[in-house]
Amino acid sequence: MQTMNLSSVTSRALNGIESPVVTVEVHVSNGLPSLSIVGLPEASVKESKDRVRSALLSSGFQIPPKRITVNLAPADLPKSGGRYDLPIAIGILIATGQLDGPNIERFEFIGELALNGELRSIKGALPSLLAAHSSSRICVLPEGNQAEALLSQSASDLSANFILVRDLKEACRVVLGEQLIPPKTQLKIHHPNLDYPQDLSDISGQLQAKRVLEIAASGHHSLIMVGPPGSGKSMLASRLVTLLPALTQQEAIESATIHSITGQEIGGEHFYKRPFVNPHHTASAAALVGGGCHFSLNPLLFHKRRYQSFIDKNHPGSVSYFSYKVAS
Repeated sequence: MQTMNLSSVTSRALNGIESPVVTVEVHVSNGLPSLSIVGLPEASVKESKDRVRSALLSSGFQIPPKRITVNLAPADLPKSGGRYDLPIAIGILIATGQLDGPNIERFEFIGELALNGELRSIKGALPSLLAAHSSSRICVLPEGNQAEALLSQSASDLSANFILVRDLKEACRVVLGEQLIPPKTQLKIHHPNLDYPQDLSDISGQLQAKRVLEIAASGHHSLIMVGPPGSGKSMLASRLVTLLPALTQQEAIESATIHSITGQEIGGEHFYKRPFVNPHHTASAAALVGGGCHFSLNPLLFHKRRYQSFIDKNHPGSVSYFSYKVAS
């Protein structure tokens, strides 16, 4: 619903590897001039009011001396990051009558605003793109997330599912219905013709250990190897991934989603390769799981079946234990 004093803009949050919908409601009323944000925002979201204010003024818009209330619904979902800057700014412009958005329901907006009105890239753009496509809406996001947008288009055939913008003015042009020039480049994804730099055939001997690896890989079994340091446990483990089949398209998208939310680079040449995780041998159990406010960003916690991971732990007595969880 869009009125002169009230607007509603759709955005996306991050909840693990999911991207639930967030409705950004903006209400403008008489009272002491202020800009407040409610809806369980974290510190980075509360600070967005200063970024939005400067970005609006730098882009040539006005902030009326009124009481502006921004609600991020649902209220019980924690909101973090700068991805809500763009939908808040669009909502303020529509609620104050500076922007006409008759078809605003067709779009979803995510992006962090700079003080001069430009848009900065965000983490977790890929799950938001996929969620927007499932809702039959077009995602408007920063140009800095072009690689993830092109990857989603190449991997999932999401044609015309996103619009890349450089600043707040271009986002307003999208709301007004102007057609922006889409990117001409397309991310090339290497199909499942896996070429690993190392192979199990590089290892001389170790016939019994090789047989165990083949059984573990074919049956999706977990594996633990015990032996003195230098006996070849890590060498064997690093080559186990060459025995596993390539990721399916759905598995590859899930793996790319994990890389997206953790801020890692996503490349088309490794799209179908199974990720290989090698935590440091001195890492504790708490370090492996992760802690603090962003413990949920640990890739080992998401879809462990897509990951091959091992821990090489040296114990007293010159005996090294190797534990491995095979990917399925």
